[in-house]
Amino acid sequence: MSQPPVVIIGSGLAGYTVAREFRKLDADTPVVMLSQDHGGFYSKPMLSNAFAQKKTADALLMKDAAKMAAEIKVEVRPNAGVTAIDPQQNQVLVNGVAVQYSKLVLALGADTIRLPLQGSGAGEVLSVNDLDDYRRFREAVDGKKDVAILGAGLIGCEFANDLVNAGFKVQVIDLAPQLLGRLLPPESAAFIKRKLEAEGVVFHLGTTTEKVERESAGFKLTLANGASIIADVVLSAVGLRPRTSLAAAAGIKTNRGIVVNGLLQTNFDNIYALGDCAEVEGRVLPYVMPIMQAARALAPILTGKSTPVHYPAMPVAVKTPACPTVVSPPEQGAQGEWKVEGSVDGVKAVFHHSNGQLLGFALMGAAVSEKAALTQQLPALS
Repeated sequence: MSQPPVVIIGSGLAGYTVAREFRKLDADTPVVMLSQDHGGFYSKPMLSNAFAQKKTADALLMKDAAKMAAEIKVEVRPNAGVTAIDPQQNQVLVNGVAVQYSKLVLALGADTIRLPLQGSGAGEVLSVNDLDDYRRFREAVDGKKDVAILGAGLIGCEFANDLVNAGFKVQVIDLAPQLLGRLLPPESAAFIKRKLEAEGVVFHLGTTTEKVERESAGFKLTLANGASIIADVVLSAVGLRPRTSLAAAAGIKTNRGIVVNGLLQTNFDNIYALGDCAEVEGRVLPYVMPIMQAARALAPILTGKSTPVHYPAMPVAVKTPACPTVVSPPEQGAQGEWKVEGSVDGVKAVFHHSNGQLLGFALMGAAVSEKAALTQQLPALS
């Protein structure tokens, strides 16, 4: 009897990178990739800065599922909805049919967080988490002018900059008192806010959206501070939540994400997880560089070679052309303080431990030129 395949659930960056790296090491073991959508490959980070470039969804698609399958020499099954995992029988249920696996890789991604909004238009609030979402959003704003964005985090700021550069009037609402609250000290947040405001973005901070009402062709947003906003389209960008329900239902341990060790292994020996859905030794790292590091470690692990994932310092570039920004935030709970130096051209913020060790930085404007030098001083995450 032939060996069951390595099965990968998910066709995003994590899934495809694992498949590609595994195939470099093992040309023979069958690999089956199960995709809940079309299975094509595209750069998800480009979704938040494609409007100003006039990129359609079709233009963002790099290769369809058939081309990816031929290139990597794996079987890609589009529209393969996985409804259950059975670790005891080493199988997954796909559209009602059992698929056996020798090893299972969960690259499930994350879902957008939905705010508990009231009002007749609450169900029409859009989010962009994949290529199909982007297609729907482009269709919704076609011929429109006013866009309201819920959330002033990384994705919200990137969309705001992109949309205003594409000619839209953009208003952003966030409960936090500053932009990019999880990444920046207040002085740095104030700098990027001024730059985005100079481009035309209007911010409503320190308040929430309570109600979204349908009004003729648009929406009326009622804020907790009593203000109201009129918009043609409402986009939610308040964050992502790792997809864990499928794993949890199968008895796979979950917390903030699917819990895995340094070998990206769950509490079942032959089931692994990586990417936006995974919590690797307590860390959820939903960025490109950590995903690539994890995929490159997991490929040899799937061949039987123990290679714990290693995370070097991995700064994140925020795609806001109005204010070039690179951030390497300190780990949550890190002991230390920010020191900020600013000028009209940029802001440099560094986070040091009391012992003098550099633990993080945020560079804006002209200060981004110091990225390489500061990155070399950062400790590796693992």
